[in-house]
Amino acid sequence: MGITGSSKIGAAVVSLLFIFFHMISTLIIPVESQVRELDAKLLLACIAAEQGFPVIIGSRAFTHFEIASIPRGVYLAKSMRGISSSMFTILRQLGHEIVAWEEEALVHPPADTYFSLRLSPKTVRQVSHIFSWGEENADLMRQYPALPDNLPIHITGNPRGDMLRPEIRPYFAAEVERLRDRFGDFVLVNTNFSDVNPYIPSIGLLIPRSRSRPARMGQAGLGMSREFAEGLYEHKQAILADFRQLIPALARAFPERKIIVRPHPSENQQIYHAIAAEYPQIIVSNEGNVIPWLLATKVMVHNGCTTGLEAYVLGVPAISYLATLNEYYDYDFQGLPTRLSHQCFNFQELADTLSQILSGALGAAESEERQTLIDYYLTARDGPLACERITSILKENGYGKRQPPARPLGTYLQGWLLAELKATLTQLYMRRPGPNRLAYHDHRFPPISVADIECRVERFGGLLNRFRSIKVAPYAKHVFRITA
Repeated sequence: MGITGSSKIGAAVVSLLFIFFHMISTLIIPVESQVRELDAKLLLACIAAEQGFPVIIGSRAFTHFEIASIPRGVYLAKSMRGISSSMFTILRQLGHEIVAWEEEALVHPPADTYFSLRLSPKTVRQVSHIFSWGEENADLMRQYPALPDNLPIHITGNPRGDMLRPEIRPYFAAEVERLRDRFGDFVLVNTNFSDVNPYIPSIGLLIPRSRSRPARMGQAGLGMSREFAEGLYEHKQAILADFRQLIPALARAFPERKIIVRPHPSENQQIYHAIAAEYPQIIVSNEGNVIPWLLATKVMVHNGCTTGLEAYVLGVPAISYLATLNEYYDYDFQGLPTRLSHQCFNFQELADTLSQILSGALGAAESEERQTLIDYYLTARDGPLACERITSILKENGYGKRQPPARPLGTYLQGWLLAELKATLTQLYMRRPGPNRLAYHDHRFPPISVADIECRVERFGGLLNRFRSIKVAPYAKHVFRITA
């Protein structure tokens, strides 16, 4: 969807007039992975707009391209890694405040590695509020040695958790029915090997050596110790090899079932398509949100993937396949979704467990220990939605009545120039020859229309009997404005 210069200017003028007269902070919600984040963040956008916030939501990269034109407000960050430091500085120079949650908090490495991998003293210092998924996330954050004394951590739950709640699940009803009609009683295999099978090499854990340079850390490994990264890389390679054997083995063992392989959004899908080419009942798809796939499937197979937790909350049988086991990485790092699933340590054990589930003799993994775990990790599974709790905190802290204070003119101009320069350089970098960031962006955030966004808002509204006043308008390419 393209945006003309005049319509873009018009949208900016409307935004500026609205903020000038109402003095309300704009809520800026960037989305990195459309299939994983958009629905949940759109629900947050609608609830915030209903409470009076003008909301800008869309592609993270393209939101950053427009950041200098967005009226002062609150930027919702999905992480506090060191690689975000320059953008956080620009945001603060422009007068925006930053609130954040940790997108990867549910499945995380031991504390020392987590702190160096996912947090940076410089970025954390620029954050005004943190929203945690649950008690465990908050407890972990409070151990961070560089956590500012006055930085509030709110245990709100996360909008992605809202999408798992019984009253929200019918949002996916039509898609669930379509998947069942199309594939029958299928087996879902979710992979999460972007560390070792990345869409583009630079985002992986390690970038393999070439003739001109030695192996070096990729984006996923920044902040890890070399020892931890190399050990994890070797372990993930072994698990990937297990899954490359597992997928065709499932097709042979269960020839009457469709085997749906759903790669992680940041993975290269070629190896799975090569397997599928040999077996007609194997289908590779990264289409849409994972939740309708989980609701439609008979059973899901994974290895330490967050979808194991999502399946548990939805009451869907899940199996963690642990043919290659390293207790440090499989339990201390990826232990939560594994502990919430049936655990199988070889193919025969997996095939037997699958057969019991497919026959109806075995259901989802359940135990008092698992219930205690999920209660500790995931808040807002009942009562007010996490989206409502987050919006209430924003209002309680005055963002619904005023913008953050304007920065001195010199500081603002510096931020504006840096924002424009960063946008220009990023757009040039995205278009480099070869596997580039633009292709990666379009893979994770394909074009989406205003009509599609409006349809999603209408589905939420029908479920919750609200959002009748919500309006959706284009703001820029891949970016939208949500107001009430």
